[in-house]
Amino acid sequence: MRFSPKSVALVGVFASLHAVLYFFSLGLWRNWSIYLEPIEGIILGPWVGFFAALIGSIVARAIKPTKLWMFGIIAEPVGVLACGLIVKKQWKPLIALYAFMLVSYFLHSFGRQLPLWTILDILAAVVLIYPATKVCGDIFKEDASHLLYIIPLVAFIGIATDALTRVFLLIPAGLYMLFGWSYEALYYVFMVGAADSYIEDLLVVLVSSLIGAPLLASLRKLPGIKYPLS
Repeated sequence: MRFSPKSVALVGVFASLHAVLYFFSLGLWRNWSIYLEPIEGIILGPWVGFFAALIGSIVARAIKPTKLWMFGIIAEPVGVLACGLIVKKQWKPLIALYAFMLVSYFLHSFGRQLPLWTILDILAAVVLIYPATKVCGDIFKEDASHLLYIIPLVAFIGIATDALTRVFLLIPAGLYMLFGWSYEALYYVFMVGAADSYIEDLLVVLVSSLIGAPLLASLRKLPGIKYPLS
């Protein structure tokens, strides 16, 4: 896969933005780079977007590490990957990814005991994946008015995928043992974290509606770049 100098520069810009947004984050349990995930996936595509987000996540946490650094490094790029797959109409690998992580979650005893309402956004997202690929059309040729509902839909699936990846890492992958968390501690984390997560879902959808659509409409006017990049 060969990229023009403009494309390479665009990848660098998104990787840098991903890191910068992490530094300026405050409040809730994820960070401001989640607002960039939909645009990264849409513009860069699933694979280039994944690696741009991965680079940004690694650089950000290498400079400013936290106790939970390992979650975002993986979850944010996977969220970008999901958005890119939707735009490319590749719903099968995304459904397979959801199936693997959700089955792993429910096979774990904690996954069966924790309240189902804490992952309702994730369950809604898996139902929306196939319809989203059908209504998307060619997002880079769509009328600007159509972007107002397409981009928030892509954004919701992306942020839910980010959340699912964190849940997978925490319970089926066993990171809760690394932190020495009991079931009671996990229950508290899920109760509080789910409320924050739903607020963030709404914020990501709103930001995507207000900023994502105009930004995409402007970027696709740049000459010499074919979107998505991968």
